Amino acid sequence: MGKLDGTVTVVTGASRGIGRHMALAQAAAGAKVAVIARDETALKEVVAEIEATGGTATAVAADLTDLSRVQFAFDRIAAELGPVDTLINNASVFFAIGPFWEVDPDTWWTDIEVNLKSAYFCSRVVIPGMIERDSGRIISLIGGGTAAPLPVGSAYSISKSGTMRLNECTAALLDGTGVKSFAIAPGLVRTDMTDYQLTSEAGRKYMQAIAKRFEDGDFLPPTRAAALTVEIASGRFDALHGRAISATEDLDTVEADIEDTLARDRRVLRLIGFDPRMKPVY
Repeated sequence: MGKLDGTVTVVTGASRGIGRHMALAQAAAGAKVAVIARDETALKEVVAEIEATGGTATAVAADLTDLSRVQFAFDRIAAELGPVDTLINNASVFFAIGPFWEVDPDTWWTDIEVNLKSAYFCSRVVIPGMIERDSGRIISLIGGGTAAPLPVGSAYSISKSGTMRLNECTAALLDGTGVKSFAIAPGLVRTDMTDYQLTSEAGRKYMQAIAKRFEDGDFLPPTRAAALTVEIASGRFDALHGRAISATEDLDTVEADIEDTLARDRRVLRLIGFDPRMKPVY
């Protein structure tokens, strides 16, 4: 039996790259999987790949920055597969490269809008049903520029730190409901996104460090992040509700350090100089 037998998972941005591997991993662990992105043809290929191995999947093409389309997608998924147990907010773009006063302002804003709004809209739609069932897990992808500034990718950096804070706010609001929220960092992975950083004119000018990391072999396969989502969806890391885990880490070590993580309040965003005696207001 699989770790996720009898559950339903939704993966956004699942037509290729990390999202595709997450969908495949969720299905291999026994979940029925819904994949959402704009490219319907690519989504159907993912579904066919899952079905070829005996899994169950469905594809819904949708613009995740349109709340009405997001609602339609989740209504359809619920009708076809059942209530959603795990939502993986993976959809992301990264096209604004360079000093923000040089990049196209619409492109800069689109990076923020797609990355943050998609996570917000999908979470907004799925959470009420999860609360009613006293069960559910939301996994949102963060990454480069979350814990420290990424000056030549400021829009992406802002969107991912915002996604981490959305995760923390979500977790605080869901305390005691049985619904859990997490953030994961996939590490540096070779995808269409990083290919753009390597080959675009702006990327070649401003993101040479990324090219050097790939040359040095300092990157991860997408299967690492995919395997992490299975462990989170299975409940293994429920104690880290609201916190971040990286695919670069040894998961046994992460699990062994849970007590210390909670005691020291790690794996979260915190303001420099923030007085820990001040109680947060939710």
